[in-house]
Amino acid sequence: MEKALNTKIKAIWDFRGPNAAHTAEHFRKHLEEFALAEQVTFHKMGVEHYSPSHSIVFMVVSEDHVKKVRSLLRPNRGERYSETK
Repeated sequence: MEKALNTKIKAIWDFRGPNAAHTAEHFRKHLEEFALAEQVTFHKMGVEHYSPSHSIVFMVVSEDHVKKVRSLLRPNRGERYSETK
């Protein structure tokens, strides 16, 4: 079976607790700095707030950058990303 071209992975970091929203927004800034410094091209980056005590930060990267992101930044989880989601 051939590997799909241009597979994108959504790396996700979860933040919980009373300061989750603030911490997630702050972490997003560091992700942008990391991407620039390490020359990691990302397709999309953002913050989502699910409740007052649960927010996430995500970064969508091509599969060729996943190893670097996973080893250096240790996201909590990841999933395949599709523009149709």
